[in-house]
Amino acid sequence: MSNRLKDKAALVLGVAPGNIGEAIARRYVEQGARVLVAGRRPEALTAVADTLGVPWLACDITSQADVEALVAHSVERLGGLDVGVNATGWGLLKPFLEHSQEDLDKMNAVQFTGPFQFFQALLRHMPKGGSIIQVSSVTASIMFDNHAAYMGTKAGIDHVIRCIAHEFGHQGIRANSIAPGGVADAPMSGGGLMHPGIAALYHREIPLGRSGAASEVADAALWLASDESSFVTGQVIHVSGGQTLRRNPSLAEVYAAVTGAAGTR
Repeated sequence: MSNRLKDKAALVLGVAPGNIGEAIARRYVEQGARVLVAGRRPEALTAVADTLGVPWLACDITSQADVEALVAHSVERLGGLDVGVNATGWGLLKPFLEHSQEDLDKMNAVQFTGPFQFFQALLRHMPKGGSIIQVSSVTASIMFDNHAAYMGTKAGIDHVIRCIAHEFGHQGIRANSIAPGGVADAPMSGGGLMHPGIAALYHREIPLGRSGAASEVADAALWLASDESSFVTGQVIHVSGGQTLRRNPSLAEVYAAVTGAAGTR
C-alpha cells in the first residue's frame, strides 16, 4: 500500500545519516507525506535532506528558542503539521556513581526538558489534532548496566507522552512512544550488534531470534502517523522482537563476547 500519508505534513527531529530518524523520514516521504527534517548538525541534515528531497532546519533540542522556531517554521513551510516525531537521544554509558552534575544536566536537557518543550510547541501548532511520536528505548522497561540516566529520562518522557494523550485527546491529539531494541543498523547501538558474539547474546534474549533494523522501527512510526492507528494513543509500542519478555545481556557478557573471556550471566 502506497501513499498512506498523502496530504499529511510531518516534522522529524533527531535526523542524521543512517539513524532511526532518517529511516522514519524516508518512510514518510515514500508514503506521500510532506516532510521537514531537523537535527543538531547542519552538515548531516544536508546530506539526508538532499537524498530525500525535503527541506531541513538545524535545531538543538536543548534550546527552547530553537525548538519553538523549528515548529513554527515547519508549519509555515509545510502548510500545517499533522505529525511530530522526536528521535533525539544521547547514549551515555557510565557507572551510576560516576555520573557528574554536568552529565545529569545534559541528559535531562536532551532527553527530558528538550522533548517536553518540543511537545509543547507541537501542541500549540496542532489545534485540529495530529500524531505525536516519541522514540524511546527498550531499556526504559528492562535493565542495562551503567545506563541509569539514559534509561530514567527515556522512561520519564514516555510517561509525559501518556499525559499528553490523556490531556489532549479531546482535541484529536494522539501521542505514543516507540521503544526499539536490538536494532543492529542504528548508531545508538554503536555497531555492536554487527559483532557476531554480541549479536548471539542478543539473539538469545530476543524471542524472534534475530536483530532488528531501523526500517522496522520506521514501519511502526508510519503506522502511528497514519489514520490506520486512529484509535491508538498513550501507548509504548515495542519494536524489539519481544526482548522485554527476557533481558539485556550484562556488560560482563558483552565484554566476554568481544574478548573471548568467560562471561557471567
